[in-house]
Amino acid sequence: MASSYNLVLLILVFAGAFLESNCKLTKNFYKSKCPKALSIVQEEVIAAIKNETRVGASLLRLHFHDCFVNVSIYHHLMCSLSHSLTEGGWHNFFVKSQGCDASVLLDDTSNFVGEKTAVPNNNSIRGFEVVDGIKAKLEKACPGVVSCADLLALAARDSVVYASNLS
Repeated sequence: MASSYNLVLLILVFAGAFLESNCKLTKNFYKSKCPKALSIVQEEVIAAIKNETRVGASLLRLHFHDCFVNVSIYHHLMCSLSHSLTEGGWHNFFVKSQGCDASVLLDDTSNFVGEKTAVPNNNSIRGFEVVDGIKAKLEKACPGVVSCADLLALAARDSVVYASNLS
């Protein structure tokens, strides 16, 4: 029974990979659900850069570290495959993803070391307080709408746009 479940799941995953998705992001994704989202992010990023010029680069670097956590795709695939086969079966292997998920913002808990304080990032990446401030304003304007991953991408974009207009 379990093997037929895994086979059906495997077929569905591969079939889904070849079908076009109707859930595409657009430039005006938040226009109806949170119309002020883009302006809130932009205003806060500009204010932060005016306060400390290096913040623009820090926000871009923060987004980079969130999106490009593992450089070796081979290592990631082998670790995921090994863990999936020993722990959770094929389902976990295909569902796992990485990068651009705002995991770099995760704090440590008693049984988890977040990416924020992980060895490669500890005392290396900055800008968390700016992101926290932006998230607080977004939550006040439209609670639970703008994801942290989108916030990081928008903040990085706005910091690059603002910095490129300084010269």
